[in-house]
Amino acid sequence: MIKLADLKQGEEGIIDSFSDTEMSLKLMEMGCLPGEKVSIERTAPLGDPIAISISGYLLSVRKDEADTVLVQQER
Repeated sequence: MIKLADLKQGEEGIIDSFSDTEMSLKLMEMGCLPGEKVSIERTAPLGDPIAISISGYLLSVRKDEADTVLVQQER
């Protein structure tokens, strides 16, 4: 399992869990639910924020937020 922030542009994963309970509530309200497929679409020039594709839409998250999301990388 790796952090969402560690995925490179174009890589995909399945959300498994969260390492921060407070942040997980915010992310789940935005559609980042365990079991959802997520992919990295774009990264800002300095690496923050990150645009992810989830549930059919693009969502921009900060790198510190993405660090709290644990994903199983697609093989």
